[in-house]
Amino acid sequence: MFDKWFETLKKMASTAKDKAGFLLGALLAVAVVLAVAFIAEYFINRAHKKNNLQTSLNAKESLKIHRMTLIAMLSAAAAVLMLLDFPIPLIPMFYKLDFSELPIIIGAFAMGPVAGVAMEFLKILLNLLLKGTSTAFIGEFANFIMGCCFIVPASILYYAHKTKRMSRIGLAVGIVAEVVCSCLLNAFLLLPAYAKLFHVDVSVLVGQGTERNEMIKTLGTFIIYGVAPFNLLKYGVVSLITILIYKHISRLLKKQN
Repeated sequence: MFDKWFETLKKMASTAKDKAGFLLGALLAVAVVLAVAFIAEYFINRAHKKNNLQTSLNAKESLKIHRMTLIAMLSAAAAVLMLLDFPIPLIPMFYKLDFSELPIIIGAFAMGPVAGVAMEFLKILLNLLLKGTSTAFIGEFANFIMGCCFIVPASILYYAHKTKRMSRIGLAVGIVAEVVCSCLLNAFLLLPAYAKLFHVDVSVLVGQGTERNEMIKTLGTFIIYGVAPFNLLKYGVVSLITILIYKHISRLLKKQN
């Protein structure tokens, strides 16, 4: 009996050790995203308040309710879009394209980066309730942090200066930031975590990429020809649609602005 307990505890300790690196990396990434979003929004709001008259208490309460309603609605729309994912040619099958960031970037443009992070979190939470997880939450974390890497810098720039030019600059900066972060996180955190989850070597995951694209032969080429193009396509399309429709949809969000 004691031997069985000892073996069980040993396995649990081994599992915890294997996941410790991923958990620490994940917590650090989330902490950085939250810190950037909160600090940037604090200083932007502070600067805006100097140029605006003090808002009445009733108006503040009304805006707060409106903001919460928008966050809930846009998060729900994003969760539904996240369910409509699909593979694309030349990209490893376990990377599936969805456009769930579209409602979130629209909301973040209107309400700021902190609201954007909140919507990303709610989107993932709703998706877990609707679909569950098949990756021990690694895939969900990846979707959350990649979305934040795009949403936060894009919305900070636009929230500070709400012009058409700044919206395009913000989206471009968001794409670059997201692609760089996705390449680094996949190479050093996510792919090793997937490999440990499925008890395989990272080379096995690279091999799955080779099946879809012959140019993928090593981890480096996996990042260059798999991860980078996938994220460029996803966030490029989201950015293009945002540019085309945001001004029309922003009229519905006018109360928040």
